[in-house]
Amino acid sequence: MSSTAPATDHVPDLPSDRSPDHRPDHSRVAVIGAGSWGTALALQIARTGHRVALWGHDPEHIAALVRDRENRAFLPGFALPPAVQPEADLATALRGAVDVLLVVPSQFFADMLDQVAPLLSDGQGLAWATKGFEPGSARLLHQVAMERVGERDLGVLSGPSFAAEVARGLPTAIAVAASRLEFAQHLANLVHGGSFRAYTQDDLIGVQVGGAAKNVLAIATGIADGLGFGANARAALITRGLAELIRLGVALGARPETFMGLAGLGDLVLTCTDDQSRNRRLGLALARGRSAQQAMAEIGQEVEGVVTARAVKTLAARLNVEMPISEQVYGVLYEGLTPEEATRHLLERAGKSELD
Repeated sequence: MSSTAPATDHVPDLPSDRSPDHRPDHSRVAVIGAGSWGTALALQIARTGHRVALWGHDPEHIAALVRDRENRAFLPGFALPPAVQPEADLATALRGAVDVLLVVPSQFFADMLDQVAPLLSDGQGLAWATKGFEPGSARLLHQVAMERVGERDLGVLSGPSFAAEVARGLPTAIAVAASRLEFAQHLANLVHGGSFRAYTQDDLIGVQVGGAAKNVLAIATGIADGLGFGANARAALITRGLAELIRLGVALGARPETFMGLAGLGDLVLTCTDDQSRNRRLGLALARGRSAQQAMAEIGQEVEGVVTARAVKTLAARLNVEMPISEQVYGVLYEGLTPEEATRHLLERAGKSELD
C-alpha cells in the first residue's frame, strides 16, 4: 500500500481574533453539508490556515449558525472561528473555492452532485467525507461522481474519526485517497495539522468500501453487546467482519492491505466499540426491542449503516461474496428477523477454515 504522510507534521492554531484575510494561506474551501461531521471538518480546515464556506441545505439552520457562531443543532459547544463562514447560497459557497468537500449522507450524494456540477469551475477538485454506496445501484461514490461532474480530480477522506473529538482537537488520523496521488496529498494538506494527521494513498476503492461497509458491522456488534454476549463475541464479530470487508473490497478491485489500515481496521474498531457511533447505538436499540425506525428517531441523525446494509446485500449477491454477518443485519433491518434469530443463524453455521 502506498502511504505517505504530509511533510508538515504540525500547523499551529491561529489566534481566533485574526481576520481570514490575514491568514497565511488565502485558499478557500467549500464544505457542503453543515451537520456534525461537516462542521468538524470545517473547524479543522480553518485550523490549518484556510478559509471555509460552510453550506447547508436548510436556510434556518444556516441562519442559526450565523447568529450563534456555533452549530447548536448537531455539534454544540464549539465556536465557529472567523475563518468559517456559514453560507445558505450554494453558488456563493462554491465561488472562488479551491476545492469542494461534500459531507452529506450517501442517499443524498447524487442529488447534491447534480446541484454542484453546473456550478463547478475548471480546475476545482471534488472530494467527499461521505461513507456509503449509492442507494439502489450500490455503486461506489467515485463512480457516481465521475458520471455527474466529468473529468476532474476526485478524492475521499475516511477513517476512524468522531466529529466531536475532531472538533475538540483530540488526536485523530485518517486516510485520504484520490484519483491521483498528487491530489490526495493536496487534500491531506488541507486537514493535516496540529493533532490531526492525514495519510495518503491511491486505493480509492478500498478506502470507500472500508468506510461504508464497516457501518453494517457496527450494527451487528451493537446488537451483540445489547444482548449481553460479552467481549469474546465482540472481538469475534470485529475479526470476522474484517474478513467480510476484505472479501467484498477485493471483489470490487481494492487491495487487501488497505483494509489493515485506517479506513479498514481502524474505522471498524472505532465504530464497533464506542457508543459515539450511531450505527452501534442503533444495534444496541435493536437488541432492546426497538424497531429500526424507532431507533433512528431516538438517535435523531442519519444512520448510514441502515441504507448501506441494502447495498452490501446487493453487492454480495452480485459478486458472489460470502458476508454472513452483514446478511443477518440485513435480515433484522428489512426481513423481520429478531436479533436473537439472527444470532442463532450465525452460531448454527458449519465450521470452516478461518482463512477461507
